[in-house]
Formats: sequence, C-alpha cells, structure tokens
Amino acid sequence: MKSLLKICLSLLVISAFSCSEKSESSIVPNSYSLEILDSLDLAILGDPFIADVKSDGSRFLFYDFASSDLIITNAEGEIQSKFSKTEDTPDAYGFMMEIPGFFGSNQIAIVGMKGIFLYDYQGNMIKRMDHPESLGGAGFMAFPGKHTESTVINGNNYLITKSVRSRDSFNGEMKFYETFKALELVEPESAKFIEMVPFEEESMFLNGTGYYESDYSPAFETKDGKLYVGLGAEQKLHVYNLSEEGVSLDTTISFSIPGFGILDPKDLSEFSEGTVTINGSTPSLRNIHIIEGKILLHYYPGIDPQKMKEAEMLWEQGKPEEAGELFEKLEAELDQGLLIFDQKTLEQEGNILLPSGLNKDGFTSANGFLWIEKAANEEVEEDFLRIYKVKLVKK
Repeated sequence: MKSLLKICLSLLVISAFSCSEKSESSIVPNSYSLEILDSLDLAILGDPFIADVKSDGSRFLFYDFASSDLIITNAEGEIQSKFSKTEDTPDAYGFMMEIPGFFGSNQIAIVGMKGIFLYDYQGNMIKRMDHPESLGGAGFMAFPGKHTESTVINGNNYLITKSVRSRDSFNGEMKFYETFKALELVEPESAKFIEMVPFEEESMFLNGTGYYESDYSPAFETKDGKLYVGLGAEQKLHVYNLSEEGVSLDTTISFSIPGFGILDPKDLSEFSEGTVTINGSTPSLRNIHIIEGKILLHYYPGIDPQKMKEAEMLWEQGKPEEAGELFEKLEAELDQGLLIFDQKTLEQEGNILLPSGLNKDGFTSANGFLWIEKAANEEVEEDFLRIYKVKLVKK
C-alpha cells in the first residue's frame, strides 16, 4: 500500500539554437551489475524515505510521510536533527511540490505552494522566494531520491526546480505546449528565475494531442557544466550547455527501451483549466544519475492500461486494499531498470534490470555510489529503514 499512497493510481488536484542529434540506439548486452557494499539503518517507526545525500556522502536527508518531519543523519544513520514546517506560519512551505534536497554547504531547499524555501539543518528559515507566477493547482509524485537539484555555476550556488508557470494557458491548449518550459534556474541571492528546457523540435509533445503533467515530468541532473534532461515518456536524452543565463541545446540522444509503454492519445478538449492530473502508472524516465563517468537513466516501463483499469475500478468501488494489492502485483511484474551511457561519448553501454529486494521506485546518488532503499517487508512492519550503498560494476 505504500507504493499506492506515494505514487497514486491517479492523483487529481483542483484549484482556482543548433545542436546535434544522435540516431536511435538499440539496447546493448548487459555489461554492468549493481554490487551492494554497505548499508545504514534509519531507526524510526513511521513512513520515511530517502530524499538526498550530500555530494561527499557525509549527510543523509530523509522525509517521513507519517510525521512530515525532515530528518538529517550522519553517514552511520544517526539522527543529527529533524524538523517539520506544517503549521500555518510565515516560514511554512505549504503543500510540498518537490522532494527536499541539500543546498550549499549547510542548507536544505524545499519547493512548496508558498514558494521556494531555504532552511538550515535546525529548521530556521534562511530565505523565501516567491514563485514567478501565482499558482492555481499543483501535484507531484514522491519518488525516493528525486529531489530539488542544486549546482554551482562560476562559483555561485543555484537551484534547478520544475517550472510551475502556466504562461496564461493550460494543457488543453496548444499554446501551453508551444510555450512550455520544463525547468527553472534559480539564483537564491537575487531571487532570479530563468525558465529553460522547452519541448524541442520533433518532440512527441508537440503532436497536437493533450498530456497529463506526469507524461512529461522532467528527470534531470547536472555535471561538469552540462544539464541532462529526459521528459517523462519520451525516449530521448537532451544534453544542454548550462550557464548563468540558462541553457543551449548541445545533443539529443534517441533510444528504445524494450517493453516501454506508449501513452494513450488524449484530445485537448478532455482537459480543464485549473486541473492537474498525475498518473503514476504510465511509462516514464524517472530520474537521472551520473556516477564515475556514466549517465544512468532510471526508467519505469508503465503498466498495461487495460490491466490498470481493473485496479481503478476496485478503487472506485470502495475497495482500496484490493486496488492496492492489484497495483503492487502489476508493478512487481514490470522490468524497471537503468540505461547506461558513457558521459564523454554518449554511447549506450548497457541496460540493468533492478533486482528484487530493492525499492525500485527511486534512489539517490552521491560520492560515486547509488543509495537505494531495501524493499519494504510486506508481512511485518519494521521500525527502521535500511539504505544500501551500491556500486556500479563493469563485468
């Protein structure tokens, strides 16, 4: 049921340049594996998951759904501090729109309905930045490790967040897709926002049909002056040159993932202004990690829509437990994995299927390693969350 609660069958929230393109690559034989080296335990009875790890591996950030606490631990899993900002106070972020992430040397960044907030490790607000546009509605999918990103450009710290601008349109109009930008580059000191990453030429999202927010939700990572972006169900990786002024497209890579689903086309007339719809069962690139010179694309192939309708019917019939069990059964049958590309050549080198025993929803990376949750014990409620330290190994 945790997967159902966090990802949702369907979440509905209602409120008022030149570049090169590489040809499509095919999956190469698996030449890599994942090796568990170590682990740490967060001793807490609740519903925590891993949000972020500092780049040097010295601090871990968790979020607990049960208490809404942000928890910071050392590398041994010992709690150093925790705080919550759920009250109706000036320093409260409101409805959380992205998973929190570390920022700078000793801060945490949280994107909420009330703006973007920076806190110190004790929960004292350092900075609040208003969104560039007022928000009517919002929704998000909470995956471990898919946190608010930070980067350094010319010695200054920046945030990269999902863009929430409507641009005087909505996803039932072609104007929305033609003016869309996936991300914001945020400079906290001046509170400057720069929107970036459009639907590029020949994008599937410019074909005249409508899409849910989750269909094109960005996965992204920065490294060595580059921004790497994948948009939802589109099987492409865009590589941008990143500067203080935003991005310019460098290269686009197309690929084909075996078993990766196809989105059902939706007429623009099906969408209503002020409505945000998120579907966690459709195919998507969920996150991007770069470790040891390799680009890792975490993909989710999607559940067959016809099978998914069975779970939705059970939910509508007031049978949430049965719906959750069916959803988890269907998800367990999926081949979720990692596409591996060389960071320098952008050549595809492998495809790893994530093994059982790990939480396949998502994970984070830092200091040359992946940090992946142990899969939850469905039979016994555990009073700890185990995090594995995982290395990518070439066979």
